[in-house]
Order: sequence, then structure tokens, then C-alpha cells
Amino acid sequence: MGTAEIETVLEDGAQASLGEDEKRTVAKFVDKIVEAGIDGVGPLESARNIAEQHRLQHADVEVAIDRLIATHTRLVAATGFATGLGGVFALPVTIPTDAAVLYTLSARCVAAVAHLRGYDIESDEVRSVVLLTLLGAGGAAVAAEAGVQLGSKAALAALQRVPGRVLIEINKKVGFRLFTKFGTKGVVNLGKMVPLVGGGVGAGINAAAMRSAGKYSKRNFPKA
Repeated sequence: MGTAEIETVLEDGAQASLGEDEKRTVAKFVDKIVEAGIDGVGPLESARNIAEQHRLQHADVEVAIDRLIATHTRLVAATGFATGLGGVFALPVTIPTDAAVLYTLSARCVAAVAHLRGYDIESDEVRSVVLLTLLGAGGAAVAAEAGVQLGSKAALAALQRVPGRVLIEINKKVGFRLFTKFGTKGVVNLGKMVPLVGGGVGAGINAAAMRSAGKYSKRNFPKA
């Protein structure tokens, strides 16, 4: 059984073991990740602002994109960053703060790449692709289930034809897979209403995850 198949099994098990309240908590967490990453929150600048800052520094958009990814890679690798933003992401979910910050910064990085390549990051379809991108290769598999081929210019047009309820289900599925990546037994404990706590996933792991998000952002949001 391959990694993608194992993750699917874990995800199915996770959903089956959760009650309706816990499922809503997962959906809320995913919404917060995308909202905070794209629109900004507290001291965290929006994807649009950070993208424009890099555009001003580099005339070549592709150079700006590479520098943007490098900047975010350094951020998630920096120790103490998660602790500094812990209060911002204090949602009632027992997932490490480090993971929440990693996903939020990854979403911002991906959305900023999309903005620099001319995509409307306010649209629901683009935001769904941002979320799918956080899964790397797994995101393409989830999109394929809905008949959407990520990495093509037609992907967003295809998503626009997907019924809203299906788009919501896609986002939920991505959310569960993000959770299983950090769950020690395939699913994190969503039942305890406690604030997020320091996770210490590790600078190297965080940096690798961000580089992957950057790589797939360029693939999933091709040049216009």
C-alpha cells in the first residue's frame, strides 16, 4: 500500500470516528487557516501585501516568486516564531501551534504565488486550490476525484462548474488529511477543548514542507 493510499485509509478512519461537532471543528479550522493565510490576521500580513512587497524588490515575477518561497521557508524554520503567534491561532483544537502556523504561512505563500501569477485570490475556486496545494501530490488526487486536473489552466474553470456543496466537501477532505499528517495515530484528538500548544515539529521538517508547498504552488497556478 502506497503513502497516498495509507493517508486515505487514515482519513476515512478519522472521519468515521468523529462526531458532528468535531467535524464542524475541523471545517472551522480549515476555514481559519485559509482566511488567516490569505487575508492576514494580527501581525501576519496578507498574501497580497507580501506578494507586492516581493514584486517591488524584483522586477522579474518568477524571481520574486522564488524569493517569496525562500522567505517563507526561513520563517517556518525559525524557532520561536510559532510561540510568538500562538495567541493568534488559539482555536479549540488540540493540534500543535507549530502545525497551525506552518499551514497558515504555507497558505499565504501559495496564495501569494497565485497573486503574482495573476490569479484572483478572493475567488472560492482559487482558495480551494490553495488548500489543495498544501497536500502536495495528495491534493491532485483529491481534485481528480471531483474531475479536476490540477496544474492546468483549465483547472479553475473546471472548479467553477463544480457544485458549491462538492467544493465544500473537497475542502473538508483536505482538512482531514492535513489533520492526519500531524496526528500520532492517524487523527488528532479533537474532543478536548484546549488552546493550541507548542508542537516543535522541527525546523527541517517545516522547511521541507514549505518548499513542497512552494513547488506545488508554481505547478498548480501555471503562468497565464
